[in-house]
Amino acid sequence: MKESVQIALSYVRSHAEQLGIDPAALKGHFHVHVPAGAVPKDGPSAGITMTTALASLLSDRAVKSTVGMTGEITLQGRVLPIGGLKQKVLAAHRAGLKEVILPKRNEGDLEDVPEQVRDEIAFHPVETIDQVLAIALEPTEDRELEVA
Repeated sequence: MKESVQIALSYVRSHAEQLGIDPAALKGHFHVHVPAGAVPKDGPSAGITMTTALASLLSDRAVKSTVGMTGEITLQGRVLPIGGLKQKVLAAHRAGLKEVILPKRNEGDLEDVPEQVRDEIAFHPVETIDQVLAIALEPTEDRELEVA
């Protein structure tokens, strides 16, 4: 989790202008608290989620409430595959989410998801964090994020 947050912050810092973030907002330190709770959090699967959360906070753009996501992110903004996609999609469905962003390389794993669930969720296979942010963040009134 710590590495996911560090990569997310590095990505957001290096793309601040593109994301509509005032560079002054990136000065200083950040504290990201992920409480233990009842949900296990392990590995890099939260990379795109952490990046989206930071981009949302710093650009003052809300994340769409109907969207869930999973995927590892690299420092270059590539979205890498994750494990346990079926369980994550089922959890998103139970939570009432209508869209799920997932790594393009996990698209084949959707065959393991029950057809009824696949019919009720729109899936967005992505390769880059730019694609994630364009889908997940509410648009601003004056512009939308460009998809690279």
